[in-house]
Amino acid sequence: MDTSDAVSFLDDRECWQRLAEQELGRLVTHVGSVLDIFPVNYVVDGDSIVFRTAEGSKLTELTINDDVLFEVDEYTDTDAWSVVVRGHAHRLTTTEEVHAADQLELRPWIPTVKYNYVRVRAASLSGRDFRRGPEPERYGVQQY
Repeated sequence: MDTSDAVSFLDDRECWQRLAEQELGRLVTHVGSVLDIFPVNYVVDGDSIVFRTAEGSKLTELTINDDVLFEVDEYTDTDAWSVVVRGHAHRLTTTEEVHAADQLELRPWIPTVKYNYVRVRAASLSGRDFRRGPEPERYGVQQY
């Protein structure tokens, strides 16, 4: 069985396209020795990601350390993909920033008030496409 095309790399343009197709991702924060992961609904805005949040640990953690990871993926029975954004997150505070964010199609998924907008600017992107299938024979004759 040929597995050479089971994993392929996405370029930056393809990563942004995949990110724009979805609206739920995972934000990873890092403060001291503590790593946290938060599901957030988001929108792609140009070459950044914007989400809303209430006051709490997520906002506090990214204020202490703005280095974040943001991951989005999708899968079907036949294929899958994953994109990881390494970047910096900052709360939008100026009137202009907040007004621009208010124009985005970004609404909370749950009935809570979320006054804070956060923008994640990408320092780097990495993405993979996966062709799903059965595991190849693990034992026996292997081709070299």
